[in-house]
Amino acid sequence: MMFELRCTVRDCQHILQRNESGATCEAGHHFDRAKQGYWNLLQPQDRKSKHPGDCDEAVLARHRWLRRGYADGLIETLRHWTNDGEPDQRTLDLGCGEGSFGPALFSNSPQSYCGIDLSKRAIRLAVQNWREATWVLANADRVLPVADASVDRIVSLFGRRPVTEIRRALKPGGDLIVAVPGEEDLIELRERVQQSGHRRSRAEAIVDEMYDVGLECVEQINWAVAVNLQTDAIADAMAMTYRGVRHSQQSRLESIDAMKVTLAADLMLFRG
Repeated sequence: MMFELRCTVRDCQHILQRNESGATCEAGHHFDRAKQGYWNLLQPQDRKSKHPGDCDEAVLARHRWLRRGYADGLIETLRHWTNDGEPDQRTLDLGCGEGSFGPALFSNSPQSYCGIDLSKRAIRLAVQNWREATWVLANADRVLPVADASVDRIVSLFGRRPVTEIRRALKPGGDLIVAVPGEEDLIELRERVQQSGHRRSRAEAIVDEMYDVGLECVEQINWAVAVNLQTDAIADAMAMTYRGVRHSQQSRLESIDAMKVTLAADLMLFRG
């Protein structure tokens, strides 16, 4: 089952029909598929800068981090909710980044999976990793390019959470899977580099936010693991999580050869 996309031209919202030259809606709006294999549905109002989305440094740092296997335990935990994907269920991945989570969780259903991100570098990496899936360059904060009540599952793994659009796109009884950093995530590294060990749990606020639009949290998991990080992994952790390190913190970061840190995430399963 091919994943259906919707026109992103303001006030249009017709379904896009794919053809040899790209994709066109019934109003005549046409979108080409990039030679790299993704769909560019960005509109002028989506571009707040010349290079929207995460910077290349953060994208590549996360790519290297995930390739090292630090999220393998997290992925195994999430499989409890995804069942490796089901071919007849559409999955929309918001803020999919460089695309590692998609094939790891939904390898059996590439035709019904769609990853959306605002970073061109991230989407290009995602296509290279899993060409069979649908990848879209778009602003998930504005309007999701799918029809009302057309998606069986929405995933936001450390990505975007446009609450109203999620509720609109999700089928009745559909699932929403959310992962956010836990309050202990990288706490040792933050204390050392930023000289601040501020702990902040996001889970309760997200549960309330989703409940307000009719999505109930049916299960919640606090995932955590201790890992030993070397210098290169420490630098990537800071770059991908905090968008780089301030000059005042750079010397403290460079002085760390290796350290043991906690990786933590709050995982939430919602159902409409």
